[in-house]
Amino acid sequence: MRRITKRFGDLVANDDVSLSVGAGEILALLGENGAGKSTLMSILFGHYVADEGEISVNGQPLPIGNPAAALAAGIGMVHQHFALADNLTVLENVLMGTESLWQLFSRRRAAREKLLAVAQRFGLPVQPEMPVARLSVGERQRVEILKALYRGARILILDEPTAVLTPQESEALFATLSQMVDQGLSIIFISHKLGEVMRVSHRVAVLRAGRLVAQAHTADTTQAQLAQWMVGHAIAPPERRPAASPGAPVCVLEDVSTARKDGGRERLSSVSLSLRRGEIVSVAGVSGNGQRALAELLCGTLPTTSGSVRLRGRPLQASPSWLVEQGVARIPEDRHAVGVIGDLPLWENAVAERLRTGAFSRLAWIRRKVARDHADAVIAHFDIRGGGATTAARTLSGGNMQKLILGRALLPPPGEDEKAVPNLIVAHQPTWGLDIGAVAYVHEQLIAARDAGAAILLISDDLDEVLELGDRIAVMHDGHLTEARPYEDWTREEIGLAMAGLHARAESGVPA
Repeated sequence: MRRITKRFGDLVANDDVSLSVGAGEILALLGENGAGKSTLMSILFGHYVADEGEISVNGQPLPIGNPAAALAAGIGMVHQHFALADNLTVLENVLMGTESLWQLFSRRRAAREKLLAVAQRFGLPVQPEMPVARLSVGERQRVEILKALYRGARILILDEPTAVLTPQESEALFATLSQMVDQGLSIIFISHKLGEVMRVSHRVAVLRAGRLVAQAHTADTTQAQLAQWMVGHAIAPPERRPAASPGAPVCVLEDVSTARKDGGRERLSSVSLSLRRGEIVSVAGVSGNGQRALAELLCGTLPTTSGSVRLRGRPLQASPSWLVEQGVARIPEDRHAVGVIGDLPLWENAVAERLRTGAFSRLAWIRRKVARDHADAVIAHFDIRGGGATTAARTLSGGNMQKLILGRALLPPPGEDEKAVPNLIVAHQPTWGLDIGAVAYVHEQLIAARDAGAAILLISDDLDEVLELGDRIAVMHDGHLTEARPYEDWTREEIGLAMAGLHARAESGVPA
């Protein structure tokens, strides 16, 4: 990619960026939220048209803005959020889009043989007839990679590939990547996990504010140096700060079960948990094992089928507005569909959950100036980039959208004590998609809220985050929750086994 420039109105997303990747090489692409990584990769894959610059693959010019040409040139992309149809088999998902609509019959037998050959070549075992709905998250990612390899990809773009994997699944992925590069494939590895970057990549390239600010051989740099290149200043390494003596329980769950919602797979089964003031309880687990059901239960959108939940000594009501009144703040997992209303401006999103309170309305009239001033404070405190209070929320990058949600949850409205904190904070993937500087800031905010007396439930797929923040840690698998034990009672290996559902089997003597 030579001298790529891309503008969106007055915003320069990529500014004269030149980048290359060689055969048999893993190039790590790093940068803050909004640095231009996704835009650059979208240009390479043909989703966006660059305003300036050119691309060549194996010495041949690549037509810009043509995904079909990118696929034909051997470029494949695996997005962080998988694009698989649960009701179809592995083979059907892989075949999707590879055959002409005018073809009378699907050549399934030949396709199956080709898929198995590709899977064997790259060490990605797969069952072609298995419905995707029955696959684990790691297996689904394997299918996504096979989709690209089946189409002949020789340059593979991986966007946050370990975001939802267990430690064991991440290890398996790294082994697969090593096998791929040994066979001459090129990989562009996008990740915020600098430890993984140091381990798997050969070279690193760092974007900041749309410009390429650094390139280096991975062996010649350090995590601290990479972090400084990304944000422009040194970042202190995280330091665990244990909680003082926890206070009284704020929320208590006893043998709680829920039904599957809307035909989905997630539910809770006899879950018991106590959330106390001045304490962070981290829940680890592979996405899809009941974490969302737990978060929805405590945010008032999912009722129980059995058991009891008491909030501040009162039975919990399945009513989001009641929970807001009780001082429950939510940081939902799905920022696009649940966290914000994309077509509304930032200021309306910043006050949406508290419109019924006197802070932002009076006699059914919205106090617009107060609301906008509050939104400006959220933007300033949480360094939200991409627009002002009147900007539509959908135009923000994923990371900046997450910052907006965090600010809404943690910053008290005008008229309240600036040091006031919610009684309970339900933080579901609070740093998903955030860069290292933003992650450090969010962690500091959660720790400060804990130290000020909030009870915090942290649900995260990031094992480093679970271990760094959790005063007590529990693991969820298939709707069941282990006992929440002090963090020092766990090892990474034990958490990984529990995430895969093997910990309980090992304890019971059942062969894993």
